[in-house]
Amino acid sequence: MTHRDLCWLLGYHWDFVANMSDNEGDQGPKSTFSTYMAEGDQLYQKGEYVKAIESYSTALILQPDDKNCLVARSKCYVKMGDSGNALRDAEASLKEDKEFFKGLYQKAEALYTMGDFEFALVFYHRGHKLRPELQEFRLGIQKAQEAIDNSVGSPSSVKLENKGDLSFFHKGRPKGLIHPLRREMRQQNQKTPKSEKTAKQLLGELYSDKEYLEKLLKDEDLVKGKMRDGERLQDLILNCITYLDTRTEFWRQQKPIYARERDRKLMQQKWNKTRQNPPSDPTRFVLKSLEEIDAALTAGNAESSLKKAREVLKSVQCWSEEVVPNKKEVLGNLHSCIGNALIDLGKMDRALDNHLKDLDLARQCKLPEAKSRALDNVGRVYARIGKFPQAIDAWEEKIPLASGGLERTWLFHEIGRCYLELKRHTEARDYGVRSLAVADEIADEKWQLNACVLVAQSEMKLGNFKSGVAHFERALDRAKVLQDDPARDAIQKRARERMTQKRYML
Repeated sequence: MTHRDLCWLLGYHWDFVANMSDNEGDQGPKSTFSTYMAEGDQLYQKGEYVKAIESYSTALILQPDDKNCLVARSKCYVKMGDSGNALRDAEASLKEDKEFFKGLYQKAEALYTMGDFEFALVFYHRGHKLRPELQEFRLGIQKAQEAIDNSVGSPSSVKLENKGDLSFFHKGRPKGLIHPLRREMRQQNQKTPKSEKTAKQLLGELYSDKEYLEKLLKDEDLVKGKMRDGERLQDLILNCITYLDTRTEFWRQQKPIYARERDRKLMQQKWNKTRQNPPSDPTRFVLKSLEEIDAALTAGNAESSLKKAREVLKSVQCWSEEVVPNKKEVLGNLHSCIGNALIDLGKMDRALDNHLKDLDLARQCKLPEAKSRALDNVGRVYARIGKFPQAIDAWEEKIPLASGGLERTWLFHEIGRCYLELKRHTEARDYGVRSLAVADEIADEKWQLNACVLVAQSEMKLGNFKSGVAHFERALDRAKVLQDDPARDAIQKRARERMTQKRYML
């Protein structure tokens, strides 16, 4: 997607305020980090994880180290089953702040999704220690312990919390382990590069602990020592290494590396399958096809989704209404799927054509939900290509069909944004006020912030400095509540600039 494509979907405005140009001759929308973040949040709530990832990725181009954005994208990857990327983003969010509790939780979730229940338990515990009041960490500990218990027995005594520290093994190492001989340990250490690589993949960060323990064995003076309870350090170290070897073998059997590769290949082949013969059950065929089309788009394979949707559309068009009683409704769904895939591929004109067909069919069949969906998509495409009057027309027609406070506050906000781009500041302010009123009703702090900034911008353009500053101040309060320092700094900067402008004009 291009810079212009995304910047007009949902948006927080504090970065927009910071970067807003006073040049009235500028054309096109202004994209910001917060705009992309807000778009990603909205798409995530709708279950459109691939699109949400695109928005978060664009936001990260503007602010590469934003830890909240990394966590948000990691959550999308978890939902898609891409635990590898989920883990990478979670770890990146912890790069500067090892005690960032959202990053700790997301890393635990990614590890749990990968099947690394024991290591996930470590990070659930770390997060719980930092934020014991959060239910998420308590539930995480519970589900990780249950998963381990179902696999290999009770894990309650295994608390691995300090990397490179023997104490976490000693406090509660698994009992009943036989001490391996030194000769056997030497044989284990003489592994082939391939098996060593596999062990590293299976153990993850615990692999460095294993290396640390093996290094300690080489210190002859150390291993001769004893613990306070009389246990030899050599036996303790060997017990710990044996435990890690046991875990490696368990995960090797639970989910071998080759099996993971095979699963990915089978999943890929699933999208490439096409039905050559007419279906014996058309209704079931259509439902299953729509699921596959949506799944392919969610997985980021827009071309495959588009191909499948066109094939099904061609088939359905040839069937009579006796075969498919709700034929027009099905055709509208397929045109919507084709339009969404074309948007992902950057083909806006063709996408608009399909969404307009979806809208026409929805009107013919008098389907309110389908009409609302089509108007939503039509407005998005018009806004992305800079046709703001047409976007306003589509979205204003959608207003009576909007369901729920969140959708209404977003809708009013986006219409106001279009009016702001058209320099129709009175209408922009009025819609901003409507968006703020709904945001207050549902007590949504993020959308209160968005609406306040939109109203403040509009009021400033209209010369109503007192009202503009008041709304900037309220937006600043919301930014503080949300603990977003960049938002707070941006709003303070813009408010000071506008106050200076006011004094100059007076």
